[in-house]
Amino acid sequence: MKINILQGAFLPVPPIKGGAIESVWFLLGQEFAKHGHEVTHISCMHKGLKNTETIAGVNHLRIRGSRAVKNPWLLKALELPYALRARKVMTPADILVTHAFWAPLVLPKEAFGKQYVHVGRYPKGQLRLYKKASRLQVPSNAIKDICLEQVPSLASKIKRLPYPLTWPIPAKVDFEEKEKTVLYAGRIHPEKGVLSLCETWNRLPKKLVAGWNLRLVGPWREGEGGGGNSFKQKLVQTIKQGSNQIELSEPIFDRSKLKETMMRASYFVYPSMAKRGETFGLSVLEAMSCGCVPVVSSLGCFKDFINHEFDGFIFKKKAGDTLCGLANTLTHVLQLNESEFTKFSRAAWARSKDYSLEKVALEYLHDFNEIL
Repeated sequence: MKINILQGAFLPVPPIKGGAIESVWFLLGQEFAKHGHEVTHISCMHKGLKNTETIAGVNHLRIRGSRAVKNPWLLKALELPYALRARKVMTPADILVTHAFWAPLVLPKEAFGKQYVHVGRYPKGQLRLYKKASRLQVPSNAIKDICLEQVPSLASKIKRLPYPLTWPIPAKVDFEEKEKTVLYAGRIHPEKGVLSLCETWNRLPKKLVAGWNLRLVGPWREGEGGGGNSFKQKLVQTIKQGSNQIELSEPIFDRSKLKETMMRASYFVYPSMAKRGETFGLSVLEAMSCGCVPVVSSLGCFKDFINHEFDGFIFKKKAGDTLCGLANTLTHVLQLNESEFTKFSRAAWARSKDYSLEKVALEYLHDFNEIL
């Protein structure tokens, strides 16, 4: 079959500036091509990338995009011209995969393929406008429930298919060689809970965290999805106020280097409290594939692949103290002995195998055939 993939206007493909959605569809497109399908991937221009090229059997077209901004209304406005430019270069196909806000509205119903709308962000009422879509695909059961609430009339079009891992699952993890590192990898943004994480780490007893390092890795610049320089400086000031070891690192966009970082870490903490900001938690799953034991907030999306106290830990906010639940969970996990840690680490690694790229890609192809 012929498959068009239309990415958003703000992050390049390949995902040299990060982006879970960009990373996932970049690799899924290549996997579709491996199965003999003709794939065209449309994304925004970026310095150092050719406007047209073929990567692993996928034809890439790049058109003028835009720089991301904080204002959500302006963000939407900036993406409209991009969608119209995409319409001019797109060719007929069987399936059109897109997460671009305007695409289902400005593109013909089936001229470029049956519209396969990827709901990669918390839906904010726009789904009722997507009457031309053949499928509304969501990555988690939590987002599926929200969609069903917002557009019950489109229930037959809503389907949950997860994100795949963006790298091959390691054949072996050396659990005994893990460093005493608690890692956070994601956007350095207020909604991700990183400030609360640092405050929590600072208040843990020195005896408990002796020898341990909390490492924060991710983009902080607004154009890369971060909270900007003012938030970064607030974070740096919070780190300086404590005496427990915290390392704030620059983002790692190279997937192989990020994987190496996760392979060395013991725990992966993701304290996001953004009920409308998390749809899956791909970085958590990636860390699990490297044998990191996940410590995550109680957002619904994480429950698809984490069973509390079996292959990870889910903490809840305590009434009157938003930091207490995280502090209690970190206190517990940092006291696990080597045998207990290995048990959780091995379980996390095993759970991630359900999300291999090859397996998940076949699920998508089956769904494409179903709507065709």
